[in-house]
Amino acid sequence: MLPRDVISTGSLILRPPVDGDAEAIAKSCDDPVTAHFFPLFPSPYEVKDAREHLARVAATWEAGGADYAITENGHYAGSVAIRPPDPWGTAAIGYVVAPWARGRNVATTAARALTDWAFDHGVRRVELEAALENVASLRVAYKAGFLEEGRRRDAKRLRDGRYTDMVTFARLAGDAVPPAEPYLPFFESGQLSDGVVRLTPLEVADAADYHRMMTDPTVAAYSMSPAGTPEDDERRCRHTGYWWVSGQRVELAIRDAASGAFAGHVQLTQVVPALGQAMIGYSLVPEFRKKGYMTRAVTLLVDWAFANTALHRIVAGTETGNAASHAVLERAGFSREGVHRELFAKPDGRRVDDVAWSRLRPA
Repeated sequence: MLPRDVISTGSLILRPPVDGDAEAIAKSCDDPVTAHFFPLFPSPYEVKDAREHLARVAATWEAGGADYAITENGHYAGSVAIRPPDPWGTAAIGYVVAPWARGRNVATTAARALTDWAFDHGVRRVELEAALENVASLRVAYKAGFLEEGRRRDAKRLRDGRYTDMVTFARLAGDAVPPAEPYLPFFESGQLSDGVVRLTPLEVADAADYHRMMTDPTVAAYSMSPAGTPEDDERRCRHTGYWWVSGQRVELAIRDAASGAFAGHVQLTQVVPALGQAMIGYSLVPEFRKKGYMTRAVTLLVDWAFANTALHRIVAGTETGNAASHAVLERAGFSREGVHRELFAKPDGRRVDDVAWSRLRPA
């Protein structure tokens, strides 16, 4: 049985919850974000529900687990718990952060501290699971030193009735905790802008515009893969946060800075940390072409990448006949490197050449 210790880490203290926490727990859990990702929680979540939870805490400890209130400067900030270890020394951790305590690394600090404490008391492996669309929880897992081990497809039903993938993580006792900073950090302000265009994370609300763009004949003619269905593109937009936080790729909507209208899409993909290299790709909807938007978007993203990541080379590939794309890359400071002969397969069975481009980190 795990001891009912008080765990102190900086401004946070983890302590067993008390009856006086009931009102704060109810306010914390009666939140749209919490309700969405925890569909088994009552909604609305009331004080009586919090008291029922508190009545079950003793059983968690007696079974060999631990259930803590997270306090910050003496005030309730959330809850973190670890299930009783199985016969092989594996336990699972979970957490809820109060809305008023988010954005201050509360969950990351608490999850790391409780996991380290569990290792000190004989737990061999700690598992964590987060919904693929719960980007905040995914960030906690990576920053707390957990390694991604896979995805369980459509494993959990959310409050709105949709099924979502669950991303599984684990830490082993003795694992070296990787640096907290991700290879592809999120934008500090949530966006990039030069006053004319604005780059924001591609979201589900962009799915219809994204689909319209990708099925446009000009875009489709130079696309590497057939256009997806509206459902495919909505699912893609739901994955973009996971791709970014896991370091796989950055997917952005290009917007008109004045109106916020969707103008196109730009991405950093094929990220290879060992080479310090990524590939840029882009498309625009017809009504925003020939206005310089794409050159601005590409320049914004590449400048950000060199200023905020370890990337040394940004590359691009274009079909030999795509003169508009060649012009964008030239204006954005890319240099032509050569031609990959018959690289791109076309729907009619032909293969066409690829013109290779690159831009290097400034000296």
